[in-house]
Amino acid sequence: MERVISFIKPILTIKSVLLDLLFLTFIYFVPAITHLMSLPVYFIEPMRLMLVFAILHTSKNNAIVIALTLPIFSFLISAHPSIIKSGLISIELLVNTLLFFQIVKRIPNAFWAMMIAVLVSKIMYYGIKFSLLSFAVMEGSLVSTPLIIQIVMILIFSGYAYQIMNVKEGEN
Repeated sequence: MERVISFIKPILTIKSVLLDLLFLTFIYFVPAITHLMSLPVYFIEPMRLMLVFAILHTSKNNAIVIALTLPIFSFLISAHPSIIKSGLISIELLVNTLLFFQIVKRIPNAFWAMMIAVLVSKIMYYGIKFSLLSFAVMEGSLVSTPLIIQIVMILIFSGYAYQIMNVKEGEN
């Protein structure tokens, strides 16, 4: 029996590594691909969507790396968003990630943890963006995605977090 277990363990590790690589490739290229499309895919917040997947399906450290690098990677691949906005989005996604992991320790309901984390990170994002626009460091409008769509996406992300965390808790 021990031989079977020792044989299976490397196979599971290889499978995990391959799935991680596939998943990370998907995470990094979806935002770049959506920026190249003429459809307003940005309405679904592809970077946050990929971050939510990373938060819920990988480790905290992995989600932090994704939060910090995803917007910069998108800029390098598609030259969008601008370098300033990429930095701002990286900060927003990092705040989202760190807040989620802190809040979910105190509030075991993943729906509320995700909702609060996204809302606080968005408020911080818009506050900094307002300042950058006011000082002419950045061009554009303050809000480019209609607020109702942002609210719907927050509810979807939060609902997904709730579903995934409940399944994980049920497995334990």
